[in-house]
Amino acid sequence: MAAATQSHFLINLSHRISSQRNLRADARVPSSCCEIARSWALPVLLKVDNFQSQRARRRVSPCLASFEDDGELLRSGIRGSDGIIIVDHGSRRKESNLMLEEFVKMFKDNTGYPIVQPAHMELAEPSIKCAFSLCVQQGAKRVVVSPFFLFPGRHWHQDIPALTADAAKEFSDVSYLITAPLGLHHLLIDVVNDRIQHCLSHVEGDADECLVCAGTNKCKLYNSSS
Repeated sequence: MAAATQSHFLINLSHRISSQRNLRADARVPSSCCEIARSWALPVLLKVDNFQSQRARRRVSPCLASFEDDGELLRSGIRGSDGIIIVDHGSRRKESNLMLEEFVKMFKDNTGYPIVQPAHMELAEPSIKCAFSLCVQQGAKRVVVSPFFLFPGRHWHQDIPALTADAAKEFSDVSYLITAPLGLHHLLIDVVNDRIQHCLSHVEGDADECLVCAGTNKCKLYNSSS
């Protein structure tokens, strides 16, 4: 999936996740659910049917839970002194990098989290190190790094942890967490289906190009003679 397409694909996912989080804001889950969330990063032996049954037993995703901190209800365990870094791969295409900035703005507006920064793992600025520093400058005492990736791979296992550890060296009193990537989230089904339906509608003349495809002439039917 091209960087621009993936970014727009995940922007749509954010809207759906944000809506579901609002519906589940009164749910309560124990802190041990953080351990459950880590299982999403181990997809090698994971079967979809097992994933669905486990999700049904939980009833509520640990990522969409709510907690109380100093008498204030805060969604997803985020405190006012937390900083969030949403990091993608980074691209040489300016348009792709701007999409991350657009997504981060949408995410911040929808969640109300006070400290949210974009970062690119490589090829573009701001880097993870720069974003980490900006979070601390805004008062963050804990930094949550959220990989803007679909599935875990080398970047999640090695590169992002190494870059984050290097960024944190300058701030010994600040802790950090690297979350799982999106993984097998059931809302991805709706997002993928929405993209398929829109592109089919476009090639049939019933819809305009989406923001990702606009002006590229990429969203069209091909055949072997093309």
